[in-house]
Amino acid sequence: MSGAADLRESGPDEPTTVGALIGELAAILNTAGVPDAGRESREIIAAMKDAPRFWPTVNAHVEVSVEERRFARAAAAKRAAGAPFAYAVGTAAFRKLTLAVDERVLIPRPETELIVDLVLQLTEAWPGGTAIDIGTGSGAIALALASESTLDRVLAGDVSSDAIAIARANAGRLDATAREKLDFRVGSLFAPFEGEQARIVVSNPPYIAAFEADELPDSVRSWEPSVALFGGPDGMGVIRRLIRDARQVLEPEGWLVMEVDSRRASTVVEALSLYDSYADIGVRLDLAGRERFVIARLREKGK
Repeated sequence: MSGAADLRESGPDEPTTVGALIGELAAILNTAGVPDAGRESREIIAAMKDAPRFWPTVNAHVEVSVEERRFARAAAAKRAAGAPFAYAVGTAAFRKLTLAVDERVLIPRPETELIVDLVLQLTEAWPGGTAIDIGTGSGAIALALASESTLDRVLAGDVSSDAIAIARANAGRLDATAREKLDFRVGSLFAPFEGEQARIVVSNPPYIAAFEADELPDSVRSWEPSVALFGGPDGMGVIRRLIRDARQVLEPEGWLVMEVDSRRASTVVEALSLYDSYADIGVRLDLAGRERFVIARLREKGK
């Protein structure tokens, strides 16, 4: 029996097959003009099943429950309304993790995975200690560090209590050892971490300038939280505060690691260079060869 026949014989609140559901979702997406609707339909089902992308293609005969069908239809409708794919299905992949995401948090990008690698490299010969993740959002960086690093503690803060709620929920997906390292706090920048000392301060701060809003795709500008996107008139407001205040929590020889707009990496280096307390200031590239990350070490006092 064909997928189309399955779809005709199955009412909206009845079980159906994967193949028929692919056709149903594709019709919703096609009507909205979403490109490559068939592929997106398969990816919605794969995300729903937490399965590889090829799974729907080779399992077209498998029955889908009423609840799964409703979820998939709702995801397709949200995607048809312009939502980013991750918000439509409610999850995003980050390194070895699958994170819950919605409009309260920024969708973690593939390039941000590299900031975890940078921190792992910096702590490789210096096991233990504490890292502080400023602006944790979904918790992506903090959870990856808790899972993969030799750090003793990973503190994560965000000005948004909604974001912290999502990050805490995502932490529940980790094993007990990783969860025990984590501590989530609500507040702006370093305010929740008074009295703490860290070997690493890591952040993917808002770095888009206000005048650049119109350059963003509508799926970003209209859906992702502005507090996680925009860093003031020139995009540097939050970064300048990070640079200034990280000195109060970093241990001597500790590292500040930031993801930045590739167009502003040199400006960030200049901002760091204004302080004698920073040394070994450097820029690291993303996979596309863009200047994406800036690092700096806090000098020992007296040096």
